[in-house]
Amino acid sequence: MINGKTNVFGIIGDPVEHTLSPGMHNAAFKELDMNNIYVPFHVNAEELEDAIAGAYALGIKGLNITIPHKTEVIKYLDYLDIAAGLIGAVNTIEFGKNGAVGHNTDGIGAVRAINEITSVKNKKVMILGAGGAARAVAFQILLSGAKNLVISNRTIERASELRDDLVEKLEPNVLVTDLGNELERELKDTDILVNTTPIGMYPNISQKPIVTADMMHEDLVVNDIVYNPLKTGLLNEAEKAGAKPISGVKMLMYQGVESFKIWTGIEPPVEVFKKALMDQMNLEII
Repeated sequence: MINGKTNVFGIIGDPVEHTLSPGMHNAAFKELDMNNIYVPFHVNAEELEDAIAGAYALGIKGLNITIPHKTEVIKYLDYLDIAAGLIGAVNTIEFGKNGAVGHNTDGIGAVRAINEITSVKNKKVMILGAGGAARAVAFQILLSGAKNLVISNRTIERASELRDDLVEKLEPNVLVTDLGNELERELKDTDILVNTTPIGMYPNISQKPIVTADMMHEDLVVNDIVYNPLKTGLLNEAEKAGAKPISGVKMLMYQGVESFKIWTGIEPPVEVFKKALMDQMNLEII
């Protein structure tokens, strides 16, 4: 029951009606018998500053931030954690005595999903794409100890911009390739492949993936951050090659788990998050 002691959390975005986050968090609050509630807030760009100030004034305890506000919201925060500062984007805000503190759990979500199968430490990782998601994943993978990183993108210039930023801030070993012969050559000794592009995402599920089975090897771990459909064309190709596929649902789940921990100090039951996601998507537990 909502009462005067209920803690309010939520997500802001434009649009936000499609979000699966309330289902995950509210299921965990119920499981842990916490007097908390998580709700979506539709906030357009012109209202973002007022929304952050209003949330703080109203005593809202935490917010997730989704498209298109992840970068712009930084202007209205008091502090950033290390990952959010490096990435230059925020998907989680905690409100407290120190004001509004920004975090980024997207990359952590991807790394935790991969860690179910293998550690990224000392591994060679290839990322497909060079947009906002690629940026979050790239920084977190390097912060988690990856030995080498390859960024493969249709537009070399954009991939090079991301590489230069990574090298400037972290001094890692980062290579940029196009989506042609260089990509195939680098894949031969790649340990982990992460797709951050929207290729194969619903409703375009028939799009041919960038990497096909004949380009993969059996020891390759393939993580597609697209979660609808659950099994993308890329993951189907991974199965054909005998490689190890990871659904994008896992990243979505774990980024939420990390946000929950930031706000409450508690590691929520992962199975509850997973079941809530699967129920909302009308899918079987994976």
